[in-house]
Amino acid sequence: MYIAMNRFRISPGSEHVFEELWRSRDSQLDKVPGFRDFHLLRGPTDDTATLFISHTLWESADAFEAWTNSEAFRKAHGQARAPEGTYLGPPVFEGFEITI
Repeated sequence: MYIAMNRFRISPGSEHVFEELWRSRDSQLDKVPGFRDFHLLRGPTDDTATLFISHTLWESADAFEAWTNSEAFRKAHGQARAPEGTYLGPPVFEGFEITI
């Protein structure tokens, strides 16, 4: 199993815009071979940002990689437009193999 996560720093006051962006987009994930589960996690807020993490569970790193090279990936990420100033920099990717 493989976990793919992206960390997003979101401008304070823009959290609802970011959450709605994720809620309303057609991710196509339920049709992707090897996809298991998705969660959007809301973390702490400080004076500069609110942390969000997208968390997906895959059968394997290969299944995740295949999705990142697919038309479904391009369509889902083409919808990820937010008003300027929502994102405080690009997302930071982290991938993990489940070992136990």
